Amino acid sequence: MINCNNVCKSFGDHMVLDRISFDIPEGTVVGLLGPSGAGKTTLINILTGQMVFDEGSVSVMDKDVRKLKGSDKNRFGIMMDRFGLYERFTCTENLSVFADVYGIPQSRVMEALREVGLGDAAKTKASDLSKGMRARLLLARAMMHDPEIIFLDEPTSGLDPKSIRGIHEMILKKKKKGCTVFLTTHNMEEASELCDDVMLLNDGHIVERGKPDELCRRYYHRKKIKVRLNDGSEKEYDQDGDIADVISDLIKQGRVETIHSEEPTLETVFLELTGKKLTED
Repeated sequence: MINCNNVCKSFGDHMVLDRISFDIPEGTVVGLLGPSGAGKTTLINILTGQMVFDEGSVSVMDKDVRKLKGSDKNRFGIMMDRFGLYERFTCTENLSVFADVYGIPQSRVMEALREVGLGDAAKTKASDLSKGMRARLLLARAMMHDPEIIFLDEPTSGLDPKSIRGIHEMILKKKKKGCTVFLTTHNMEEASELCDDVMLLNDGHIVERGKPDELCRRYYHRKKIKVRLNDGSEKEYDQDGDIADVISDLIKQGRVETIHSEEPTLETVFLELTGKKLTED
């Protein structure tokens, strides 16, 4: 559904994307992970035909992205934070505008609002919505015409856990219907939950790619066991032949509260590869 081959993009002397290549098959959720400023939004702008790249080639649905017509672009949906809402319009009025743009029946507006849990807020102005409700409205706008591909740029950034869960459920429902989803995020938990495949982007380069759990296993070098004792202290041990006796003695003494292995996450994988964190403290 998406092919990116040796794509480069610079702003002045700053190379934002350097020889980016990947393929995304139909019906999958693929995540692009990287810290702020890594080039994630630039890449999604290129994939959706909003920005011209300097070198390489990009095709979406087997068509050169530079030659996509309006009817082609209607086959995908876009949710980006900078795509604002009409603040004085109600939820219904906001979606009504885009129903006309997409050439779909106005009856689809209320259906889309109900699908994202905004049926009761249909007459509420966008300016009066909470941040979570605004995100749902943006998602409804991206999905209301049943696109084949959905591009999501940091879809849950800054939202509360309840809103995040709701948006994740909607994304997974679209995947079950065969929709292809390309999302950018710096949230490792989001990527692990949603994505079939992830790409790690750093300084304009894709430094690693794979299934989230496979990537974590691939970089499982630091094999540790952490033991929390009843007095609140924690001890960390290497997984070697001597650890069994040590932990056994602690258990016999009744001092152990919890035991768990220190498994890598996408955050620790990214840190090992780049020396940087995906998220800021």
